Amino acid sequence: MKKRKLSEEQVNLLENSFSNEHKLESERKDKLALELGLDPQQVAVWFQNRRARWKNKKLEEEYSKLKASHEGAIVDKCRLEAEVLKLKEQLSEAEKEIQKLSERCDELLISSPNSSYSIDTDPHFHGSFVVEGFENLCVPEYNYGHGMDWVNLYNL
Repeated sequence: MKKRKLSEEQVNLLENSFSNEHKLESERKDKLALELGLDPQQVAVWFQNRRARWKNKKLEEEYSKLKASHEGAIVDKCRLEAEVLKLKEQLSEAEKEIQKLSERCDELLISSPNSSYSIDTDPHFHGSFVVEGFENLCVPEYNYGHGMDWVNLYNL
């Protein structure tokens, strides 16, 4: 059997039919074959080939989307890795600075044990306090007032 080339009109009608429905029912196949002057088997084969091209195109489009997404993820990963390295460097510098300050504080305390540094606190005040000479030192605030509640249990 010799392969016949379809006319532009036949292709257009088949394409319109394919855009409506990708699968062919037997009745629809026979109707299309009659309208186009083709054998029903030719119409069935055309639809089969068209479905294969359609699926390949969908796969190529999906591959392109996934590839672009993957490339974007790689760029993000590299950016994040660079940011992690920068943050690690900053952390290391901060740890060195803390170590220097700690050593300096230790030196001050050791070199002048009877110095004029004093802690000004109100015995009834629970909160932060200031050590003269260390005004810029950040000391966490603790409230010890509730820690002695158990003492009252024994005075009953």
